[in-house]
Amino acid sequence: MKECADGKWLLLIHQIPPKPAYLRVKIWRRLQGLGAVAIKNTVYVAPKNDETLEDFQWILREIKEAGGEAAICVAAFIEGLSDEQVEALFRASRDADYSQFAEDARLLLESVPNELKDEDRAAFEPDLNRLRKRLANIMAIDFFPAPGRSVAEATMLQLDSRLGQIRSSKSIQTRDAHLDPSDFKDKTWVTRKGVFIDRIACAWLIRRFIDNDGRFRFVSGKNYKPKPGNVRFDMFEGDFTHEGDLCSFEVFVERFFPTDRALVAIGKIVHDLDLKDGKFRKPETAGVGSLIEGVALTNKADEDRLAAGTAIFDQLYAYFNRN
Repeated sequence: MKECADGKWLLLIHQIPPKPAYLRVKIWRRLQGLGAVAIKNTVYVAPKNDETLEDFQWILREIKEAGGEAAICVAAFIEGLSDEQVEALFRASRDADYSQFAEDARLLLESVPNELKDEDRAAFEPDLNRLRKRLANIMAIDFFPAPGRSVAEATMLQLDSRLGQIRSSKSIQTRDAHLDPSDFKDKTWVTRKGVFIDRIACAWLIRRFIDNDGRFRFVSGKNYKPKPGNVRFDMFEGDFTHEGDLCSFEVFVERFFPTDRALVAIGKIVHDLDLKDGKFRKPETAGVGSLIEGVALTNKADEDRLAAGTAIFDQLYAYFNRN
């Protein structure tokens, strides 16, 4: 028989009175906003930490003040549900959020004229800021990083590239300028936490072709202030990030190795997996996507994901270089 260990979950169990009618919807929205998921109609679960405990305590107080009943307990799942199944519930919930966000962000992107004057950017700023805030809110409750996050972030980067302010680093990103890898040695390469297809591919390219001894740092991506020796990639205001319809890996290839046909071919796969716009539809895309999904599922730490991804991209490079 299995024994109960210290629980990693918090449960909020409640009974809400039928009146006032709006209370049930209000509490449901509050629980959705803090990222809890329902395992029964009146039982919600969240990862156990100080922040989720405080959130549950506030909701409990609100329910009791309205005449309802509620309790909070620490839980460990013994039978019926496993930790992995509960984590999957969280990922599915956040994937739905990311999917809707990406759809709304693409609609805004499609509404932006190809020839956009600087003075016209202000008209899009309120919508852009709302989307930034919305994505930040979803990411804050993405406790077990959902696969859909990478697409949502990539779409946001496209919007930032099209509508955001001109980056101070733009001087090294002129499309016709081919850069020398020797100018980018011994750097600290900074990117967002939770690396997935585009960032894994970029890191592989950096370590293999640009800066073999480079160091990587993974940050939240929010209000990060670069330090001397930092090179930011695949993040807002990064030195190398999405531009127009190019993903970050494609930008690296275009800047450093535009004639390397193997890197160009890999870039098409990364593009389709990252942006999901079906632009290239390479036959290898689905297989590579499944492998990267496996890397993300079996490796929590970003450095471990980069190490696992390196073998995949080494083999892809050999495949496209075979003739």
